[in-house]
Amino acid sequence: MSFTTSGKIWDRKSIILDNVFAYNIAVEITSLDDEMEPRSIEECKQRNDWKKWKEAIEVELNSLSKREDFGPIGKTHLGIKPVGYKWVFVRKRKENNEVVRYKARLVTQGFSQRPGIDYMKTYSPVVDSITLRYLMSLAVHQSLDMRLMDVVTAYLYSSLDNEIYMKIPEGLKAPEEYRHSQDMCSIRLQKSLYGLKQSGRMWYNRLSQYLLKDGYKNDQIMETSNYLKKEFEMKDLGKTKFCLGLQIEHLKNGIFIHQSAYTEKILKKFYMDKAHPLSTPMVVRSLDPKKDPFRPHENEEELLRPEVPYLSAIGALMYLANNTRPDISFSVSLLARFSSSPTRRHWNGVKHVFRYLQGSVDKGLFYANNSGHQLIGYADAGYLSDAHKCRSQTGYLFTSDGTAISWRSTKQTIAATSSNHLEIIAIHEASRECVWLRSITQHIQETCGLPSSKKTPTVVYEDNTACIEQLKQGYVKGDRTKHISPKLFYTQDLLQNGDIDVQQIRSTENLADLFTKALPTSSFEKLVHKIGMRRLRKVK
Repeated sequence: MSFTTSGKIWDRKSIILDNVFAYNIAVEITSLDDEMEPRSIEECKQRNDWKKWKEAIEVELNSLSKREDFGPIGKTHLGIKPVGYKWVFVRKRKENNEVVRYKARLVTQGFSQRPGIDYMKTYSPVVDSITLRYLMSLAVHQSLDMRLMDVVTAYLYSSLDNEIYMKIPEGLKAPEEYRHSQDMCSIRLQKSLYGLKQSGRMWYNRLSQYLLKDGYKNDQIMETSNYLKKEFEMKDLGKTKFCLGLQIEHLKNGIFIHQSAYTEKILKKFYMDKAHPLSTPMVVRSLDPKKDPFRPHENEEELLRPEVPYLSAIGALMYLANNTRPDISFSVSLLARFSSSPTRRHWNGVKHVFRYLQGSVDKGLFYANNSGHQLIGYADAGYLSDAHKCRSQTGYLFTSDGTAISWRSTKQTIAATSSNHLEIIAIHEASRECVWLRSITQHIQETCGLPSSKKTPTVVYEDNTACIEQLKQGYVKGDRTKHISPKLFYTQDLLQNGDIDVQQIRSTENLADLFTKALPTSSFEKLVHKIGMRRLRKVK
């Protein structure tokens, strides 16, 4: 999104670039259209499609009434601070951007809730993109069906653990005696409502209680569907083709995951949909820091004006890099460093990534239905990716049956004193990720009654011989190693326990090299193909 379409200017000094920011940017971009979504009932009434919005509002109010979400309306007592509300309107779309449903949602303004009074705990576990990709690869390997189901107004099924009142929402008919004094009245919430800080936790507790009540176990997909329908109003959307922004193509020889529709949308929103395509996301950087096009802002260099959507572009690209496009991870990681003080050089780097996407819109991850289903890791480090602050780059990748399921490209937080030191830092980060991946995969395998790989070590490839030898020997206090933190030798414990097996690989064959530096076209294309990325038109 740009300043001209949204009118929003981000504060570059205070914004934290993380997955939450990237997701929020992606949501705004996908919701932007030639005609913006209405922001109030009054705006809905002024539009040509008011009849459809009116039906959506009535459906939402009927759902709230059916779930008995509201208690009686009464005057607000002294000491009670009712939370506000907001009507949210959105047009639900298919993967091809076709509008399929008008949806209105009444949400509370949870930011006005008081901690310790209106809510206590808020955490609820949610699936992340890594787990989702592993489940998809597992479904392909085991020839399992993937079906998408939606719980209608899920949050409204769960009771609240605190007494909460809300201002009377527009559209809800109040009793005659309160119609002229609605500002002094409020309505008690009997069930959880979207927008409350604890709503996600309440729904998770409600679902967990139902699943565990009768000792539920994973079974045939239709039996699972029927079991859920006994308790909740469900929509069975059939085979999973579009989920959490991911487009899923079910092919004869596997599953292909991509974000073509989202990619086309961001290219259009940033006016790069007609740009000349490029073969790599970033030019090969100069070894001379003074000639590096991605050096930090210099004293006499002019900064980008606030209306240039640098932060929005980085957020949009982060969402893409975190889900289906590991090929742009290093480029986005590098460009994100300059978000607080970007220059024209950095903006040209962002446009370079867009031009690469323009030539590879339909590229994604292909999970083939081969016989193997092995977890393999790769770790690497790029020496002085930030030469101006003496920091190197950590990159790691984990594949399942040859296709990426987990990856990371990030700047190291400490200055490494040698190539051996920075490689130890990189494999330490890869080992931590490996422990989590082994834990989640073993849990899924045991829960679903599949053969467990617990006794088989996970192979992690590393291209630095000195690093491998030092990890096998463990922490040794010497003139060259005494400054290395002992915690970085956590990998040795994993080696001794048989959890991982670090093996050497040639640098040219190390797939994690893709996440540590900008590569020439031939090397880049070779590694991109080896991590399981394909063009949709070539796998159909």
